Amino acid sequence: MTARFAPAVVLRTSWPFAEGGFVLRSPMPEPSSARCVGDWLVRWATEAPQRTFLAERADGDWRRVSYGEALAQVRGLAQALLDAGLGPTAPVAVLSGNSIAHALLALAAMHVGVPVAPVSPAYSLASADHGKLRALIAMLAPGAVWAEGAAFDRAFAALGVSRFDVRAAEPTAAVDEAFAAIAPETVAKILFTSGSTGTPKGVVNTHRMLCANQAAIAAGWPFLDDRPPVIVDWLPWSHTFGANHNFNMILAHGGTLYIDGGKPAPGAFDTTLANLREVPSTLYFNVPRGFDMLVAALETDDALRETFFRDLDIVFYAAAALSPATWGRLAAVAKRAGKSPAMVSAWGSTETSPLVTQVHFPIDRAGVIGLPAPGLTLAFVPSGDKLEMRVKGPSVTPGYWIAGGGIEPAPRDAHGFYPMGDAGRLADPSEPARGVVFDGRTAENFKLTSGTWVHVGELRIALVAACSPFVADAVITGHDRDEVGALVFAAPGHVIDDAALADGLARCNATRTGSAAKITRARVLSEPPSIDHGEITDKGYINQRAVLARRAVEVEALYAGDCIVAGRG
Repeated sequence: MTARFAPAVVLRTSWPFAEGGFVLRSPMPEPSSARCVGDWLVRWATEAPQRTFLAERADGDWRRVSYGEALAQVRGLAQALLDAGLGPTAPVAVLSGNSIAHALLALAAMHVGVPVAPVSPAYSLASADHGKLRALIAMLAPGAVWAEGAAFDRAFAALGVSRFDVRAAEPTAAVDEAFAAIAPETVAKILFTSGSTGTPKGVVNTHRMLCANQAAIAAGWPFLDDRPPVIVDWLPWSHTFGANHNFNMILAHGGTLYIDGGKPAPGAFDTTLANLREVPSTLYFNVPRGFDMLVAALETDDALRETFFRDLDIVFYAAAALSPATWGRLAAVAKRAGKSPAMVSAWGSTETSPLVTQVHFPIDRAGVIGLPAPGLTLAFVPSGDKLEMRVKGPSVTPGYWIAGGGIEPAPRDAHGFYPMGDAGRLADPSEPARGVVFDGRTAENFKLTSGTWVHVGELRIALVAACSPFVADAVITGHDRDEVGALVFAAPGHVIDDAALADGLARCNATRTGSAAKITRARVLSEPPSIDHGEITDKGYINQRAVLARRAVEVEALYAGDCIVAGRG
Protein backbone atom coordinates (compact mmCIF):
# COMPACT_ATOMS: atom_id res chain seq x y z
CA MET A 1 0.00 0.00 0.00
CA THR A 2 1.04 3.63 -0.38
CA ALA A 3 1.49 5.63 2.82
CA ARG A 4 -1.01 8.45 3.26
CA PHE A 5 0.58 11.69 4.37
CA ALA A 6 -0.88 14.98 5.57
CA PRO A 7 -0.51 17.89 3.12
CA ALA A 8 2.86 19.64 3.19
CA VAL A 9 1.79 23.10 4.30
CA VAL A 10 3.53 25.46 6.70
CA LEU A 11 3.05 29.01 7.95
CA ARG A 12 6.11 31.28 8.00
CA THR A 13 6.26 34.53 9.95
CA SER A 14 9.06 36.87 10.94
CA TRP A 15 10.70 36.35 14.34
CA PRO A 16 9.16 39.36 16.10
CA PHE A 17 12.18 40.09 18.25
CA ALA A 18 15.46 41.95 17.88
CA GLU A 19 17.59 38.96 16.82
CA GLY A 20 15.91 38.58 13.43
CA GLY A 21 15.14 35.21 11.88
CA PHE A 22 11.76 33.61 11.28
CA VAL A 23 9.22 31.17 12.70
CA LEU A 24 7.54 28.10 11.20
CA ARG A 25 4.44 26.32 12.44
CA SER A 26 1.87 23.94 11.06
CA PRO A 27 -1.50 25.42 10.10
CA MET A 28 -3.10 22.25 11.51
CA PRO A 29 -4.48 22.73 15.05
CA GLU A 30 -2.80 20.94 17.92
CA PRO A 31 -4.36 17.45 17.89
CA SER A 32 -6.07 16.06 20.96
CA SER A 33 -4.11 13.37 22.77
CA ALA A 34 -4.53 10.64 25.35
CA ARG A 35 -4.43 11.44 29.07
CA CYS A 36 -1.60 9.04 29.74
CA VAL A 37 0.41 6.16 28.27
CA GLY A 38 -1.71 3.59 30.12
CA ASP A 39 -4.83 4.73 28.28
CA TRP A 40 -3.36 3.31 25.06
CA LEU A 41 -2.82 -0.09 26.65
CA VAL A 42 -6.31 -0.16 28.15
CA ARG A 43 -7.83 0.79 24.79
CA TRP A 44 -6.19 -1.99 22.81
CA ALA A 45 -6.63 -4.58 25.56
CA THR A 46 -10.35 -3.80 25.25
CA GLU A 47 -10.64 -3.48 21.45
CA ALA A 48 -8.13 -6.12 20.32
CA PRO A 49 -7.24 -8.29 23.35
CA GLN A 50 -5.93 -11.22 21.26
CA ARG A 51 -3.68 -9.16 18.98
CA THR A 52 0.05 -9.62 19.53
CA PHE A 53 1.56 -6.57 21.17
CA LEU A 54 5.13 -7.74 21.85
CA ALA A 55 7.23 -10.65 20.60
CA GLU A 56 10.79 -11.72 21.35
CA ARG A 57 12.97 -14.72 20.51
CA ALA A 58 12.88 -17.59 23.02
CA ASP A 59 14.71 -20.82 22.11
CA GLY A 60 14.48 -19.98 18.43
CA ASP A 61 10.74 -19.29 18.36
CA TRP A 62 8.82 -16.09 18.99
CA ARG A 63 7.35 -15.67 22.44
CA ARG A 64 4.28 -13.46 22.10
CA VAL A 65 2.26 -11.36 24.52
CA SER A 66 -1.17 -10.07 23.47
CA TYR A 67 -2.66 -6.75 24.50
CA GLY A 68 -5.06 -8.49 26.86
CA GLU A 69 -2.25 -10.47 28.49
CA ALA A 70 -0.06 -7.39 28.71
CA LEU A 71 -2.66 -5.37 30.61
CA ALA A 72 -3.27 -8.19 33.08
CA GLN A 73 0.46 -8.56 33.76
CA VAL A 74 0.98 -4.79 33.97
CA ARG A 75 -1.70 -4.49 36.66
CA GLY A 76 -0.11 -7.28 38.69
CA LEU A 77 3.35 -5.74 38.43
CA ALA A 78 1.93 -2.32 39.26
CA GLN A 79 0.56 -3.73 42.51
CA ALA A 80 4.01 -5.12 43.34
CA LEU A 81 5.58 -1.71 42.76
CA LEU A 82 3.08 -0.05 45.07
CA ASP A 83 3.65 -2.74 47.69
CA ALA A 84 7.40 -2.02 47.50
CA GLY A 85 6.79 1.64 48.35
CA LEU A 86 7.73 3.10 44.95
CA GLY A 87 6.06 6.31 43.88
CA PRO A 88 6.48 9.70 42.17
CA THR A 89 9.72 10.52 44.02
CA ALA A 90 11.07 6.94 44.10
CA PRO A 91 11.50 5.76 40.49
CA VAL A 92 12.53 2.34 39.24
CA ALA A 93 15.81 2.15 37.29
CA VAL A 94 16.15 -0.49 34.56
CA LEU A 95 19.69 -1.50 33.61
CA SER A 96 19.04 -4.18 30.98
CA GLY A 97 18.02 -3.84 27.36
CA ASN A 98 14.83 -4.31 25.38
CA SER A 99 12.69 -7.30 26.36
CA ILE A 100 9.10 -8.21 27.12
CA ALA A 101 9.89 -8.18 30.85
CA HIS A 102 11.42 -4.70 30.55
CA ALA A 103 8.40 -3.41 28.61
CA LEU A 104 5.84 -4.77 31.07
CA LEU A 105 7.72 -3.40 34.09
CA ALA A 106 8.02 0.04 32.47
CA LEU A 107 4.33 0.09 31.58
CA ALA A 108 3.43 -1.05 35.09
CA ALA A 109 5.44 1.77 36.62
CA MET A 110 3.87 4.40 34.39
CA HIS A 111 0.42 2.91 35.06
CA VAL A 112 0.55 3.90 38.72
CA GLY A 113 2.66 7.07 38.67
CA VAL A 114 6.09 5.55 39.29
CA PRO A 115 8.70 7.11 36.97
CA VAL A 116 10.73 4.53 35.06
CA ALA A 117 14.36 5.29 34.19
CA PRO A 118 15.92 2.98 31.58
CA VAL A 119 19.71 3.22 31.68
CA SER A 120 21.85 2.29 28.69
CA PRO A 121 23.00 -1.34 29.16
CA ALA A 122 26.43 -0.31 27.88
CA TYR A 123 27.08 1.52 31.16
CA SER A 124 26.73 -1.85 32.92
CA LEU A 125 28.18 -4.26 30.36
CA ALA A 126 30.76 -2.34 28.31
CA SER A 127 32.25 -0.24 31.10
CA ALA A 128 35.44 -1.22 32.90
CA ASP A 129 34.89 0.85 36.04
CA HIS A 130 31.12 1.54 36.05
CA GLY A 131 31.90 5.16 36.90
CA LYS A 132 29.22 6.62 34.66
CA LEU A 133 26.64 4.11 35.88
CA ARG A 134 27.33 5.05 39.50
CA ALA A 135 27.02 8.74 38.64
CA LEU A 136 23.70 8.26 36.86
CA ILE A 137 22.21 6.16 39.65
CA ALA A 138 23.34 8.73 42.22
CA MET A 139 21.68 11.44 40.14
CA LEU A 140 18.49 9.37 39.94
CA ALA A 141 18.30 8.09 43.56
CA PRO A 142 15.85 5.32 42.55
CA GLY A 143 13.62 3.39 44.89
CA ALA A 144 14.60 0.16 43.11
CA VAL A 145 17.08 -1.04 40.48
CA TRP A 146 16.11 -3.92 38.17
CA ALA A 147 17.83 -5.90 35.42
CA GLU A 148 17.51 -9.26 33.70
CA GLY A 149 20.33 -11.82 33.65
CA ALA A 150 23.57 -12.68 35.41
CA ALA A 151 25.52 -10.40 33.06
CA PHE A 152 24.47 -7.48 35.28
CA ASP A 153 25.85 -8.95 38.51
CA ARG A 154 29.07 -6.90 38.21
CA ALA A 155 27.04 -3.73 37.79
CA PHE A 156 25.01 -4.39 40.94
CA ALA A 157 28.22 -5.14 42.85
CA ALA A 158 29.69 -1.83 41.64
CA LEU A 159 26.57 0.02 42.70
CA GLY A 160 26.41 -1.71 46.08
CA VAL A 161 22.65 -2.23 45.81
CA SER A 162 20.43 -5.30 45.70
CA ARG A 163 18.65 -6.32 42.53
CA PHE A 164 14.93 -5.54 42.73
CA ASP A 165 13.06 -8.87 42.59
CA VAL A 166 9.70 -7.78 41.22
CA ARG A 167 6.94 -10.38 41.07
CA ALA A 168 3.38 -9.77 40.02
CA ALA A 169 0.86 -9.54 42.85
CA GLU A 170 -2.91 -9.76 42.85
CA PRO A 171 -4.03 -6.26 41.83
CA THR A 172 -6.19 -4.38 44.32
CA ALA A 173 -8.27 -1.23 44.13
CA ALA A 174 -5.05 0.68 44.83
CA VAL A 175 -3.90 0.04 41.25
CA ASP A 176 -7.12 1.44 39.81
CA GLU A 177 -6.99 4.45 42.12
CA ALA A 178 -3.37 5.21 41.22
CA PHE A 179 -4.13 4.84 37.50
CA ALA A 180 -7.14 7.16 37.76
CA ALA A 181 -4.94 9.74 39.50
CA ILE A 182 -2.45 9.96 36.60
CA ALA A 183 -2.55 13.48 35.14
CA PRO A 184 -0.91 14.77 31.94
CA GLU A 185 1.80 16.50 34.01
CA THR A 186 2.65 13.30 35.93
CA VAL A 187 6.24 12.17 35.32
CA ALA A 188 6.17 9.02 33.17
CA LYS A 189 9.87 8.36 32.72
CA ILE A 190 13.33 9.79 33.04
CA LEU A 191 15.52 9.38 29.98
CA PHE A 192 19.20 10.19 30.07
CA THR A 193 20.61 12.21 27.21
CA SER A 194 23.08 10.34 25.01
CA GLY A 195 26.06 12.31 26.24
CA SER A 196 27.13 13.03 22.65
CA THR A 197 27.67 16.69 23.57
CA GLY A 198 28.43 16.49 27.28
CA THR A 199 27.53 14.75 30.55
CA PRO A 200 24.19 12.87 30.38
CA LYS A 201 21.25 14.51 32.12
CA GLY A 202 18.04 12.90 33.33
CA VAL A 203 15.34 14.39 31.14
CA VAL A 204 11.87 14.43 32.71
CA ASN A 205 9.24 12.98 30.36
CA THR A 206 5.65 13.66 31.38
CA HIS A 207 2.61 11.78 30.10
CA ARG A 208 1.54 14.98 28.31
CA MET A 209 4.84 15.08 26.41
CA LEU A 210 4.64 11.45 25.29
CA CYS A 211 0.97 11.53 24.33
CA ALA A 212 1.14 14.90 22.56
CA ASN A 213 4.12 13.68 20.58
CA GLN A 214 2.30 10.60 19.30
CA ALA A 215 -0.74 12.69 18.40
CA ALA A 216 1.50 15.00 16.40
CA ILE A 217 3.18 12.07 14.61
CA ALA A 218 -0.21 10.62 13.68
CA ALA A 219 -1.41 13.96 12.33
CA GLY A 220 1.43 13.94 9.79
CA TRP A 221 1.17 10.21 9.09
CA PRO A 222 -2.56 9.38 8.91
CA PHE A 223 -1.66 6.05 7.29
CA LEU A 224 -0.88 4.77 10.79
CA ASP A 225 -4.64 4.34 11.25
CA ASP A 226 -5.05 2.35 8.02
CA ARG A 227 -3.72 -0.87 9.53
CA PRO A 228 -1.93 -1.81 12.77
CA PRO A 229 1.78 -1.11 12.29
CA VAL A 230 4.32 -3.93 12.54
CA ILE A 231 8.00 -3.32 13.22
CA VAL A 232 11.16 -5.32 13.86
CA ASP A 233 13.22 -2.97 15.98
CA TRP A 234 16.50 -3.03 17.92
CA LEU A 235 16.71 0.66 18.89
CA PRO A 236 17.26 0.83 22.67
CA TRP A 237 14.52 1.97 25.01
CA SER A 238 17.11 3.88 27.01
CA HIS A 239 17.02 6.42 24.18
CA THR A 240 14.12 8.53 22.97
CA PHE A 241 14.17 7.25 19.36
CA GLY A 242 13.56 3.62 20.26
CA ALA A 243 11.36 4.29 23.30
CA ASN A 244 9.25 7.40 22.82
CA HIS A 245 9.07 7.38 19.03
CA ASN A 246 8.98 3.70 18.06
CA PHE A 247 7.66 1.77 21.09
CA ASN A 248 5.02 4.38 21.85
CA MET A 249 3.94 4.50 18.21
CA ILE A 250 3.22 0.79 18.25
CA LEU A 251 1.32 1.04 21.54
CA ALA A 252 -0.66 4.12 20.49
CA HIS A 253 -1.86 2.45 17.27
CA GLY A 254 -2.40 -1.09 18.51
CA GLY A 255 0.47 -2.51 16.49
CA THR A 256 2.98 -5.30 16.98
CA LEU A 257 6.62 -4.89 17.99
CA TYR A 258 9.06 -7.72 17.33
CA ILE A 259 11.98 -7.04 19.66
CA ASP A 260 15.17 -7.45 17.64
CA GLY A 261 18.06 -8.83 19.68
CA GLY A 262 20.57 -7.71 17.05
CA LYS A 263 22.11 -4.32 16.32
CA PRO A 264 24.25 -2.76 13.57
CA ALA A 265 27.58 -4.19 14.71
CA PRO A 266 29.73 -6.99 13.28
CA GLY A 267 28.28 -10.39 14.27
CA ALA A 268 25.25 -8.91 16.05
CA PHE A 269 23.72 -7.79 12.76
CA ASP A 270 23.28 -11.42 11.69
CA THR A 271 20.50 -11.66 14.30
CA THR A 272 18.77 -8.64 12.78
CA LEU A 273 18.97 -10.12 9.28
CA ALA A 274 17.50 -13.43 10.47
CA ASN A 275 14.56 -11.59 12.02
CA LEU A 276 13.99 -9.44 8.93
CA ARG A 277 13.95 -12.53 6.72
CA GLU A 278 11.09 -13.90 8.80
CA VAL A 279 8.93 -10.90 9.73
CA PRO A 280 7.61 -8.44 7.12
CA SER A 281 7.39 -4.95 8.64
CA THR A 282 5.13 -2.08 7.66
CA LEU A 283 7.66 0.48 8.95
CA TYR A 284 11.41 0.18 9.27
CA PHE A 285 13.49 2.39 11.54
CA ASN A 286 17.25 2.56 11.84
CA VAL A 287 20.27 4.80 12.19
CA PRO A 288 22.44 5.41 9.11
CA ARG A 289 25.07 2.88 10.17
CA GLY A 290 22.36 0.21 10.29
CA PHE A 291 21.20 1.10 6.79
CA ASP A 292 24.77 0.91 5.51
CA MET A 293 24.91 -2.71 6.70
CA LEU A 294 21.36 -3.58 5.64
CA VAL A 295 21.62 -2.39 2.07
CA ALA A 296 24.60 -4.66 1.37
CA ALA A 297 22.54 -7.67 2.50
CA LEU A 298 19.46 -6.58 0.56
CA GLU A 299 21.51 -6.39 -2.64
CA THR A 300 22.58 -10.04 -2.44
CA ASP A 301 19.88 -11.88 -0.43
CA ASP A 302 16.75 -12.52 -2.51
CA ALA A 303 14.70 -13.97 0.38
CA LEU A 304 15.55 -11.03 2.64
CA ARG A 305 14.69 -8.53 -0.07
CA GLU A 306 11.32 -10.17 -0.79
CA THR A 307 10.22 -10.24 2.87
CA PHE A 308 11.66 -6.85 3.78
CA PHE A 309 9.79 -4.91 1.09
CA ARG A 310 6.57 -6.99 0.98
CA ASP A 311 4.43 -4.87 3.34
CA LEU A 312 6.71 -1.87 3.79
CA ASP A 313 5.14 1.61 3.80
CA ILE A 314 8.08 3.74 4.90
CA VAL A 315 11.83 3.58 5.46
CA PHE A 316 12.79 5.93 8.28
CA TYR A 317 16.28 7.10 9.17
CA ALA A 318 17.19 9.50 11.95
CA ALA A 319 19.83 10.45 14.53
CA ALA A 320 22.45 11.24 11.86
CA ALA A 321 22.67 11.93 8.15
CA LEU A 322 22.19 9.12 5.66
CA SER A 323 24.90 9.20 2.99
CA PRO A 324 23.79 9.91 -0.61
CA ALA A 325 25.42 6.63 -1.66
CA THR A 326 23.35 4.59 0.81
CA TRP A 327 20.19 6.49 -0.15
CA GLY A 328 20.78 5.66 -3.81
CA ARG A 329 21.48 1.98 -3.11
CA LEU A 330 18.33 1.65 -1.01
CA ALA A 331 16.22 3.19 -3.75
CA ALA A 332 17.78 0.88 -6.33
CA VAL A 333 17.26 -2.29 -4.33
CA ALA A 334 13.64 -1.34 -3.58
CA LYS A 335 13.07 -0.90 -7.31
CA ARG A 336 14.49 -4.39 -7.90
CA ALA A 337 11.86 -5.68 -5.48
CA GLY A 338 9.16 -3.81 -7.39
CA LYS A 339 8.48 -1.49 -4.44
CA SER A 340 8.85 2.19 -3.68
CA PRO A 341 8.39 2.80 0.06
CA ALA A 342 8.57 6.42 1.12
CA MET A 343 11.97 7.50 2.44
CA VAL A 344 11.36 9.72 5.47
CA SER A 345 13.08 11.24 8.47
CA ALA A 346 12.43 13.49 11.44
CA TRP A 347 14.31 15.62 13.94
CA GLY A 348 14.15 16.28 17.63
CA SER A 349 15.89 15.46 20.90
CA THR A 350 15.43 13.70 24.22
CA GLU A 351 14.08 16.98 25.58
CA THR A 352 11.32 17.08 22.92
CA SER A 353 10.15 13.47 23.39
CA PRO A 354 11.44 13.41 20.56
CA LEU A 355 9.77 14.65 17.37
CA VAL A 356 9.79 18.35 16.44
CA THR A 357 9.87 18.13 12.65
CA GLN A 358 8.61 15.28 10.48
CA VAL A 359 8.88 14.35 6.82
CA HIS A 360 5.34 13.74 5.57
CA PHE A 361 5.91 14.53 1.92
CA PRO A 362 8.14 13.15 -0.86
CA ILE A 363 11.85 13.93 -0.57
CA ASP A 364 14.57 12.95 -3.00
CA ARG A 365 17.66 13.27 -0.83
CA ALA A 366 18.92 12.88 2.71
CA GLY A 367 19.26 15.90 4.96
CA VAL A 368 15.67 17.19 4.81
CA ILE A 369 14.17 16.82 8.29
CA GLY A 370 10.61 17.81 7.44
CA LEU A 371 8.26 20.44 8.80
CA PRO A 372 7.14 21.32 12.34
CA ALA A 373 4.54 18.90 13.69
CA PRO A 374 1.13 20.31 14.67
CA GLY A 375 1.20 22.02 18.05
CA LEU A 376 4.91 22.88 17.84
CA THR A 377 6.41 26.25 16.92
CA LEU A 378 9.91 26.27 15.46
CA ALA A 379 11.99 29.44 15.53
CA PHE A 380 15.16 30.11 13.51
CA VAL A 381 17.37 32.61 15.30
CA PRO A 382 20.73 33.91 13.99
CA SER A 383 23.75 32.35 15.74
CA GLY A 384 27.05 33.30 14.15
CA ASP A 385 26.54 32.61 10.45
CA LYS A 386 23.91 29.93 11.14
CA LEU A 387 20.28 29.85 12.22
CA GLU A 388 19.77 28.10 15.55
CA MET A 389 16.50 26.19 15.89
CA ARG A 390 14.39 26.73 19.00
CA VAL A 391 11.10 25.05 19.84
CA LYS A 392 8.00 25.60 21.93
CA GLY A 393 5.11 23.18 22.46
CA PRO A 394 3.46 20.53 24.67
CA SER A 395 6.11 17.86 24.03
CA VAL A 396 9.03 19.91 25.40
CA THR A 397 10.37 18.81 28.79
CA PRO A 398 9.86 20.92 31.91
CA GLY A 399 13.44 20.10 32.93
CA TYR A 400 15.91 17.64 34.41
CA TRP A 401 15.44 15.20 37.28
CA ILE A 402 16.87 16.02 40.70
CA ALA A 403 17.24 13.16 43.21
CA GLY A 404 14.15 13.13 45.41
CA GLY A 405 11.76 14.22 42.67
CA GLY A 406 12.77 17.81 42.08
CA ILE A 407 13.09 19.30 38.60
CA GLU A 408 15.82 21.63 37.38
CA PRO A 409 14.09 23.79 34.74
CA ALA A 410 15.18 23.24 31.16
CA PRO A 411 16.75 26.28 29.48
CA ARG A 412 14.37 28.68 27.75
CA ASP A 413 15.10 31.90 25.94
CA ALA A 414 13.39 35.15 26.90
CA HIS A 415 10.41 34.19 24.73
CA GLY A 416 9.85 30.72 26.19
CA PHE A 417 11.55 28.71 23.43
CA TYR A 418 13.81 25.74 24.20
CA PRO A 419 17.19 26.22 22.40
CA MET A 420 18.05 22.94 20.63
CA GLY A 421 21.69 23.72 19.87
CA ASP A 422 21.12 22.60 16.26
CA ALA A 423 21.14 24.76 13.17
CA GLY A 424 18.69 24.57 10.29
CA ARG A 425 17.77 26.26 7.04
CA LEU A 426 15.01 26.03 4.47
CA ALA A 427 15.55 23.60 1.61
CA ASP A 428 14.01 26.28 -0.63
CA PRO A 429 13.70 29.77 0.91
CA SER A 430 11.05 30.67 -1.66
CA GLU A 431 8.92 27.61 -0.79
CA PRO A 432 9.06 26.76 2.94
CA ALA A 433 6.74 23.76 2.47
CA ARG A 434 9.66 21.88 0.88
CA GLY A 435 11.03 21.44 4.38
CA VAL A 436 13.89 22.21 6.70
CA VAL A 437 17.46 21.00 6.18
CA PHE A 438 19.60 20.10 9.18
CA ASP A 439 22.63 22.41 9.23
CA GLY A 440 24.86 21.02 12.00
CA ARG A 441 25.22 21.60 15.72
CA THR A 442 25.95 25.19 16.68
CA ALA A 443 27.64 23.99 19.89
CA GLU A 444 30.28 22.02 17.95
CA ASN A 445 31.22 24.69 15.40
CA PHE A 446 34.39 26.74 15.90
CA LYS A 447 36.50 29.39 14.21
CA LEU A 448 39.92 29.17 12.60
CA THR A 449 42.51 31.83 13.36
CA SER A 450 41.23 33.62 10.26
CA GLY A 451 37.92 34.12 12.05
CA THR A 452 36.11 31.80 9.62
CA TRP A 453 33.51 29.43 11.02
CA VAL A 454 34.05 25.67 10.60
CA HIS A 455 30.82 23.68 10.35
CA VAL A 456 31.77 20.46 12.09
CA GLY A 457 28.74 18.29 11.35
CA GLU A 458 28.79 19.01 7.64
CA LEU A 459 32.53 18.32 7.36
CA ARG A 460 32.38 15.10 9.38
CA ILE A 461 29.62 13.68 7.18
CA ALA A 462 31.51 14.62 4.01
CA LEU A 463 34.74 13.04 5.25
CA VAL A 464 33.16 9.75 6.35
CA ALA A 465 31.28 9.48 3.04
CA ALA A 466 34.44 10.18 1.03
CA CYS A 467 36.42 7.59 2.99
CA SER A 468 33.76 4.87 3.00
CA PRO A 469 33.98 2.00 3.87
CA PHE A 470 37.26 2.13 5.81
CA VAL A 471 36.53 5.11 8.10
CA ALA A 472 33.78 4.58 10.71
CA ASP A 473 33.77 8.10 12.14
CA ALA A 474 35.85 11.22 12.59
CA VAL A 475 36.37 14.19 14.87
CA ILE A 476 37.08 17.57 13.28
CA THR A 477 39.92 19.70 14.67
CA GLY A 478 41.23 23.22 14.13
CA HIS A 479 39.89 25.48 16.86
CA ASP A 480 42.12 28.59 16.92
CA ARG A 481 44.42 27.05 14.29
CA ASP A 482 45.12 27.91 10.67
CA GLU A 483 43.78 24.71 9.09
CA VAL A 484 41.07 22.12 9.55
CA GLY A 485 42.17 18.59 10.45
CA ALA A 486 40.58 15.32 11.48
CA LEU A 487 41.14 12.43 13.86
CA VAL A 488 39.66 9.29 12.30
CA PHE A 489 38.49 5.95 13.64
CA ALA A 490 38.84 2.90 11.41
CA ALA A 491 35.72 0.91 10.58
CA PRO A 492 35.57 -2.56 12.19
CA GLY A 493 37.60 -5.05 10.20
CA HIS A 494 39.47 -2.38 8.23
CA VAL A 495 43.05 -1.15 8.35
CA ILE A 496 43.40 2.35 6.97
CA ASP A 497 45.99 2.60 4.21
CA ASP A 498 47.87 5.93 4.07
CA ALA A 499 47.35 6.38 0.34
CA ALA A 500 43.65 5.51 0.56
CA LEU A 501 43.15 8.05 3.35
CA ALA A 502 44.98 10.74 1.38
CA ASP A 503 42.80 10.01 -1.63
CA GLY A 504 39.69 10.13 0.57
CA LEU A 505 40.69 13.55 1.88
CA ALA A 506 41.19 14.72 -1.70
CA ARG A 507 37.72 13.47 -2.68
CA CYS A 508 36.20 15.18 0.34
CA ASN A 509 37.83 18.49 -0.62
CA ALA A 510 37.29 18.29 -4.38
CA THR A 511 34.04 20.25 -4.49
CA ARG A 512 34.63 22.45 -1.46
CA THR A 513 36.05 25.96 -1.39
CA GLY A 514 37.67 28.00 1.36
CA SER A 515 40.02 27.03 4.18
CA ALA A 516 37.17 26.34 6.61
CA ALA A 517 35.55 23.82 4.26
CA LYS A 518 38.61 21.71 3.45
CA ILE A 519 40.32 19.12 5.64
CA THR A 520 44.05 19.40 5.03
CA ARG A 521 45.32 16.64 7.32
CA ALA A 522 44.16 13.54 9.18
CA ARG A 523 45.53 11.18 11.78
CA VAL A 524 44.32 7.64 12.42
CA LEU A 525 43.59 6.81 16.05
CA SER A 526 44.75 3.38 17.14
CA GLU A 527 42.49 3.20 20.21
CA PRO A 528 38.72 2.95 19.58
CA PRO A 529 36.42 5.49 21.25
CA SER A 530 35.87 4.79 24.96
CA ILE A 531 32.41 4.64 26.50
CA ASP A 532 33.93 4.99 29.99
CA HIS A 533 35.41 8.35 29.01
CA GLY A 534 32.23 9.52 27.30
CA GLU A 535 33.74 9.42 23.80
CA ILE A 536 30.93 7.33 22.32
CA THR A 537 27.36 6.35 23.15
CA ASP A 538 25.95 2.84 22.84
CA LYS A 539 24.29 3.79 19.55
CA GLY A 540 27.68 4.75 18.13
CA TYR A 541 27.50 8.55 18.33
CA ILE A 542 30.85 10.27 18.78
CA ASN A 543 31.19 12.97 21.43
CA GLN A 544 33.41 15.48 19.62
CA ARG A 545 34.19 17.49 22.74
CA ALA A 546 35.16 14.45 24.83
CA VAL A 547 37.43 12.99 22.14
CA LEU A 548 39.28 16.27 21.63
CA ALA A 549 39.78 16.73 25.36
CA ARG A 550 41.03 13.20 25.94
CA ARG A 551 43.14 13.03 22.79
CA ALA A 552 44.84 16.42 23.10
CA VAL A 553 48.25 14.78 22.50
CA GLU A 554 46.95 13.30 19.24
CA VAL A 555 45.71 16.73 18.15
CA GLU A 556 49.14 18.24 18.80
CA ALA A 557 50.79 15.42 16.81
CA LEU A 558 48.35 16.04 13.97
CA TYR A 559 49.44 19.67 13.65
CA ALA A 560 53.12 18.84 14.27
CA GLY A 561 53.12 16.91 11.00
CA ASP A 562 52.56 13.31 12.16
CA CYS A 563 49.62 12.84 9.84
CA ILE A 564 48.34 12.12 6.35
CA VAL A 565 48.03 15.20 4.17
CA ALA A 566 45.23 15.59 1.65
CA GLY A 567 46.17 14.33 -1.79
CA ARG A 568 49.48 12.75 -0.81
CA GLY A 569 50.74 10.22 1.76
